[in-house]
Amino acid sequence: MGTRAVREASWASRGACRGADPELFFPEAPFPEQEARAKAVCAACPVILECRAYAVRAGERDGIWGGLTTDERRRLRFPPGWGRRAAS
Repeated sequence: MGTRAVREASWASRGACRGADPELFFPEAPFPEQEARAKAVCAACPVILECRAYAVRAGERDGIWGGLTTDERRRLRFPPGWGRRAAS
C-alpha cells in the first residue's frame, strides 16, 4: 500500500463501525431497518466526514459509508442536471 493510500485510510481505525458486523454496512439484501441501524452508527462516528469524503471520491459502489447509501453518494457525485448540455 502506498504512502498516500495509508494516509487516505488512516481515519478508518477511528471509525465507530470498526468493531461492528460488516453485514450491517454491506448487507446482501438491504432493508430500511438495517439501513437505519447502520446510519445510527455513522451518526455517532468521529470520522463520518472523512469516511463520506473517501467514499464519494473513491466511487464506492456498495454499502453505507459516512452515513450515506450508494444512491445518496451517487447523487452527491452526479447532481441533477450534471450531464445536460449547457445552453448555447
